[in-house]
Amino acid sequence: SHFSVKKGAAALGIGTDSVILIRCDERGKMIPSDLERRIVEAKQKGFVPFLVSATAGTTVYGAFDPLIAIADICKKYKVWMHVDGAWGGGLLMSRKHKWKLNGIERANSVTWNPHKMMGVPLQCSALLVREEGLMQSCNQMHASYLFQQDKHYDLSYDTGDKALQCGRHVDVFKLWLMWRAKGTTGFEAQIDKCLELAEYLYNKINNREGYEMVFDGKPQHTNVCFWYIPPSLRGMEDSEERTSRLMKVAPVIKARMMEYGTTMVSYQPLGDKVNFFRMVISNPAATHQDIDFLIDEIERLGQDL
Repeated sequence: SHFSVKKGAAALGIGTDSVILIRCDERGKMIPSDLERRIVEAKQKGFVPFLVSATAGTTVYGAFDPLIAIADICKKYKVWMHVDGAWGGGLLMSRKHKWKLNGIERANSVTWNPHKMMGVPLQCSALLVREEGLMQSCNQMHASYLFQQDKHYDLSYDTGDKALQCGRHVDVFKLWLMWRAKGTTGFEAQIDKCLELAEYLYNKINNREGYEMVFDGKPQHTNVCFWYIPPSLRGMEDSEERTSRLMKVAPVIKARMMEYGTTMVSYQPLGDKVNFFRMVISNPAATHQDIDFLIDEIERLGQDL
């Protein structure tokens, strides 16, 4: 899950030790049986599991948790189901890809960041809550100098008492304007193109000499995770030396990319996997030629490593 879950536990005062991590499969998807096991264990210890945070579009792998199975478990144990759809929630705009979010309609709350996949300028985030009036009952402080009850207009427009913040931008106007301009079909075309570009990149480097995929199979989102293997490491058997040398490859290539000013791709380690590239496509202006250039540039900058 996203590190903000632990940060939220710290802010709430329950402590990061109260966040229980659930095992994932090799593609980064939560394993429902492990979730149920950990809920039962916590209850047996006298704890009260109150929220499950599922993810639709993880930051690194772009994985989508099995939301239907998670919803069944949350219903069984009467636990709040939250879906972090900050990165993957935009796929609901796509008729081709929205199946990856099946079950999200059963969530109690959903996070959604149009400033990510949908390209709305920073910042534009939404928290959607199923139960009407819940945010108001949790957050309202009845500040009499702001939220007078005898105003001459409809008091439902005074939304400030629903949120933690007081003064803030009306971020939704940016999304509203873009939606008016593009339409749902415009957003759909934009999202579908980004996913098609990710699949194009995957198809180009899968089984290409000098590349290894971090996990088998096509990516579910626009995250394409791979290692570039320079000529000096090809054919070299797995060993501590190969691993330590491979760990340095992506950081050096990225540094060279930035020095030349040609492109920039994220990298990171994950678990027992050493530094790999994580190419994430969210710019609908990108083209196949841009992807071809990226591959050529990685090879050009990494040939001598």
